[in-house]
Amino acid sequence: MSAEMSSGGRIARRFAAVAQELRPALVTFVTAGDPDLETSARILAALPKAGADIIELGMPFSDPMADGPAIQAAGLRALNAGQTLKKTLALVRDFRETDADTPIVLMGYFNPVYQYGPEKFVADACAAGVDGLIVVDLPPEEDDELCIPALKGGLNFIRLATPTTDDRRLPAVLQNTSGFVYYVSINGITGSSAPKTSEVAAAVERIKAHTDLPVAVGFGVRTREQAAAIGRTADGVVVGSAIVQAVAGSLDEQGHATDGTVAAVEALVQELAEGVRFARQMAAE
Repeated sequence: MSAEMSSGGRIARRFAAVAQELRPALVTFVTAGDPDLETSARILAALPKAGADIIELGMPFSDPMADGPAIQAAGLRALNAGQTLKKTLALVRDFRETDADTPIVLMGYFNPVYQYGPEKFVADACAAGVDGLIVVDLPPEEDDELCIPALKGGLNFIRLATPTTDDRRLPAVLQNTSGFVYYVSINGITGSSAPKTSEVAAAVERIKAHTDLPVAVGFGVRTREQAAAIGRTADGVVVGSAIVQAVAGSLDEQGHATDGTVAAVEALVQELAEGVRFARQMAAE
């Protein structure tokens, strides 16, 4: 286990830091290379300054089965612009030259990792400054494929729990999970509907009965108000589709970045950050 992991790592330190501020973490998702590599790097650099606590960086894939139309389109834009997994790791490495503290989690599917070579991927991801992985199509029964090598290499392996993950299944899901648990608040694809606050609160409480890890809630959170509502009980609030749509809405007719692309992401993330910062204050009132 690496020194980074043994000391708790960036993810653990960040959750501890925001807990000291009596608020949840804002976890933001963007697709690597969307709409192009240069703009993607500028967006990545802007996220922490706008209020993002943890960054999920999507690894573009041609068959993203769990993603809604917005993230599918973002992945397609990135792939059409020439994004590869090697370039995604380089993006993280460049980010680390100016930001040594913000946790970065790579999120995506196993196929690109398999093509890259799991052992080489783990080594290169660690060297680039990646902190964790979310691989949505690898169940616990296949932990030997990537989860165990990732943990041994020093990467957190973050697992998804869903409304259909019952108490019998949950221990298996949590067995090798580290960093945090990502609770998918709705059934279906990303960005398809809004989560119900009362149901999310009950689910977070149930998961916490099985683990000491932070629980971050995502899928369907789009506004400052929703972020505040979910953040009253969750340790982290994940926003993806809304940010990706902010990118898409800023592009020109040819799908290229404009002068307003980075600013559009910054403005939305700043609003969301305001929401999570007031989440616990609202709960106390």
